[in-house]
Amino acid sequence: MKAVLGIIGGSGVYDIAGLEDAHWRHIASPWGEASDDLLFGRLSGVDVVFLPRHGRGHIHSPTTINYRANIDVLKRVGCTDVISVSACGSLREELAPGHFVLADQFIDRTHAREKTFFGDGFVAHVSLAHPVCPRLVRALSDAAAVEAIPCRTGGTYLAMEGPQFSTLAESRLYRSWGCDVIGMTAMPEAKLAREAELPYAIVAMVTDYDCWHPDHDHVTVEQVVRVLLENADRARALVKRVIPMLGPERTPSPLGIEHVLDTALITAPEKRDPALFAKLDAVAGRVLNRR
Repeated sequence: MKAVLGIIGGSGVYDIAGLEDAHWRHIASPWGEASDDLLFGRLSGVDVVFLPRHGRGHIHSPTTINYRANIDVLKRVGCTDVISVSACGSLREELAPGHFVLADQFIDRTHAREKTFFGDGFVAHVSLAHPVCPRLVRALSDAAAVEAIPCRTGGTYLAMEGPQFSTLAESRLYRSWGCDVIGMTAMPEAKLAREAELPYAIVAMVTDYDCWHPDHDHVTVEQVVRVLLENADRARALVKRVIPMLGPERTPSPLGIEHVLDTALITAPEKRDPALFAKLDAVAGRVLNRR
């Protein structure tokens, strides 16, 4: 199977330079407007589709991002895998600003976002015990080593609602839970990618220590942006390095993510809501078209 790699760029990463035949194109979604147009191109013979999560110019807050439309358009144009790049704060002394973390677990503390493609009239339950694809994580880890980027493989990402940063009590609480980094955008993005049968991995780029740290008890946008811009350059280098590792021929996910909907749909066919059924044409078309 041919690989089509979807890249979701976080804060500071609004494009990918150097793509062959690069062009932006608007893709419509039944779930509303995605964050921006999609940037199509090729690198080392691999098809790449890039989406700036916050839109070019950073116009969408973590809460107002239409996560469902973002995942839907990536699936709709044929993406086979998704790599997310996201700024975050560190909850561990050893994860200093400038470090990258390939998180493999999440705690979702968001509360104002649509978190599923399914719902009343068409219910589905997918497993999220292992929310990231180890094949993608392995490739990213290897690419980071080649690029000499300080990178930890594995860790727990606490997703908060935002847009405000944490209180000191919250920051200390999340550390006591064993969380490693804190951010605002990985959820429900990872959940929706799983529902769309898209193997997913996240590169969490540390910009600050959050407010738990005695030397960083007042996180400011100015501090974050300074490190964020440095991280963005490393993130682009990492993405360019990992793309040829994942294609052009694609290897299936060892978790079988491409087939999770086989056992997830629970609503009887005759009871399924026709309007919701129609909206799932890209996300769940593989299973719906055969039933």
